Amino acid sequence: GIEYIRGNKEIRDVLMSGGDPLLVPDKELDRILSELRSIPHLEILRIGTRVPGTLPQRVTPELCDILKCYHPLYLNLHFNHPTEITPEVETACSMLADAGIPLGSQTVLLKDVNDDSETLKELFQKLLKIRVKPYYLYQADLTLGANHFRTSVQKGLDILRDLAGHTTGMAVPYFVIDAPGGGGKVRLMPNSLVEQTDREIVVRNFEGKLFRYPLPQEEKNGNKQ
Repeated sequence: GIEYIRGNKEIRDVLMSGGDPLLVPDKELDRILSELRSIPHLEILRIGTRVPGTLPQRVTPELCDILKCYHPLYLNLHFNHPTEITPEVETACSMLADAGIPLGSQTVLLKDVNDDSETLKELFQKLLKIRVKPYYLYQADLTLGANHFRTSVQKGLDILRDLAGHTTGMAVPYFVIDAPGGGGKVRLMPNSLVEQTDREIVVRNFEGKLFRYPLPQEEKNGNKQ
């Protein structure tokens, strides 16, 4: 895999995923990161891991010393419920953040687990307090044996609408579907654009109020007003 990346200069960003890369011993993880960082055209390294939330004791000073040698390096974490933010998890995330590693989190919308605005608002606010940016809220994938956790797509849109304006924008993630058949992540948003003409748009805010926003107009001499 490393030789493939080395031989394809259009690759600029690599995500190490799983299994879980942080379950690899320190020495082997250091070797892999060192090989990747030696590739001149590779700009960004990312690690997708659940370890800081499920095995926070794995985050040691030695691990942080290894990771901070390979900036720019990002960690994408995974949290689904506010009860996962324990003191041990807070310590692990603080150690990683203190090592200069930007932390993001993805969350899966799960029926009867976190599919209400208050639960997710609490989760996202707690994540920000431990320096983890809520990045993705996923519509649950089509997964054999787990489809009873799926919600309607409208549920996710309603939650986004409830969050907007009632917490900091930093606590509102992107709501996405991982399109079946390899279509990639598709971002979904509540419909806030009500009307559009060549002179103005009409938008609806989080309170349901409508506002008119004038568009720039061309004057006869070519200047905009």
